[in-house]
Amino acid sequence: MALSMYEISVPVFKTFLGNLDAVLHKGSAFADEKKIDHSVLLNTRLYPNMLPLLRQVQIASDAAKGCAARLAGLEVPKFEDTEATFDDLHARIAKTVAFLDTITPEQVAGSESKAIHITAGKRELDYTGQTYLSYFALPNLFFHVTTAYDILRQNGVEIGKVDYLGG
Repeated sequence: MALSMYEISVPVFKTFLGNLDAVLHKGSAFADEKKIDHSVLLNTRLYPNMLPLLRQVQIASDAAKGCAARLAGLEVPKFEDTEATFDDLHARIAKTVAFLDTITPEQVAGSESKAIHITAGKRELDYTGQTYLSYFALPNLFFHVTTAYDILRQNGVEIGKVDYLGG
């Protein structure tokens, strides 16, 4: 039996956003334990020209909700990027998952060949639903979740591969 577009999108998005939420909880607990101002971790970058932890989480959220909405033929929900605390990031992830919970397999069915047009920075990109999911949306989500994980790990938060992959 072939996997559906829904099965390889929405549940994967929800799983990795849940895993991201869990490592953020560990990050805030670590900061509390070590008496580190939360803003230090939230604004940390892996490299000066990379985005900080806050933006990594926002973009991971955007990747998931944007892809699910486009595949389902819905308007992409607009979230203002105003998060400034761990609690704000948890709320954004919860709001993203709540949106994903509204997407049904029937809405995504048949989206493999659907025309998807996106703007990424200054680039205009055109895909079919399947190539968009496989070659843009999933890798984009994984990149930003991984980068958020790496920022926390680099700063001493005790997380490992199981935290990234989930239980």
